[in-house]
Order: sequence, then C-alpha cells, then structure tokens
Amino acid sequence: MPLYFAYGLNMDPVGMAERCPKARPLGPARLPRHRFIVTRDGYASVIRDPREEVHGVLWDCSLSDMRVLDKFEELASGLYVKINQPVIVPGGAKRALIYIGRSGDPGRPRPGYIGISHRRGETFRPARDLRRRLESFSDQAESRSEELGSGCERAAAARPGEGRQAKGARAEIA
Repeated sequence: MPLYFAYGLNMDPVGMAERCPKARPLGPARLPRHRFIVTRDGYASVIRDPREEVHGVLWDCSLSDMRVLDKFEELASGLYVKINQPVIVPGGAKRALIYIGRSGDPGRPRPGYIGISHRRGETFRPARDLRRRLESFSDQAESRSEELGSGCERAAAARPGEGRQAKGARAEIA
C-alpha cells in the first residue's frame, strides 16, 4: 500500500477516516530540506529549503484512498501535484507520496482553514504545530496586504475548484 506524508488538513485522523477509511496512520514523520508555506491559493504546501524541515504524519493508504486524495487535492485541476520524496520516521527513512501546491508564492490562509487542526482533538504533535504556522502566515499576509493594497485581497478571494472548497467548509465546522 502507498505511503503518504500529510502536513496539513490530512494530519487530522478524523478527517482522514471520513475521506480514506482504509488509511492507517503510522505516526509522525519529517520532510527534510523543505519549508511549510501557505500558497497564494490559500492552502498549505511545502517548498524546498535546505535549512528547514516540515513535520507531518505518515499514512499507509490503499490505492482507492489515493484516488480519493487525488480528487480531494484537486490533482486534475493542477492545484496540487504529487511527488515521491523520502521522509524521516523513527528508525530511518521511507519514501512517501506528497502533494505540493502549484504555487510556491506565499499567501494567506483561506477563511476557516486555521481551525482545522483543533476540530476533534490533536492526535499528533505536528497537528498541534499546524495552527501556529497557519496563524503566522495569516499575520504575515495581513501585513503584506496592508502594504500592497486591495490587490492581495482580491487575489485571496479567488476560489479554485470544488474539492478544496469542500475542504474549507469542513474546516469551518471546527
């Protein structure tokens, strides 16, 4: 079964159980030489950075789970691309599939996106850190938005496809 590294919404075991009932969390993992960002699309992603690492959760997924995740991450629309990278787990390294945002440009989290990791408790340490990281990006984007004017606000309001809208709607329930 494919291994999948989640660093955003899919760290939530309850949300993953709803979307991917056959997926099993294997525990915390780290993606070396990458940095967490929120893209101009308003969603989490990672970009290469030799001095950083991204904490997340490693999942053991079925092939049917991966098809659901491809749709959820809007692979077909190009919102995300899927790559295979080594992640560090207790006891060594494993190769895992990772969804990377189409844009490496920083942006502001979509409304409701920040509350996702607190929806029904925090099972993994990376999930506890996610809210802090998202809030940091929100604060940074707000400062940039004030400097640049309303153009950033219009860009942040643009919505990509249906899968991520549903993701945001679930996050707002938090």
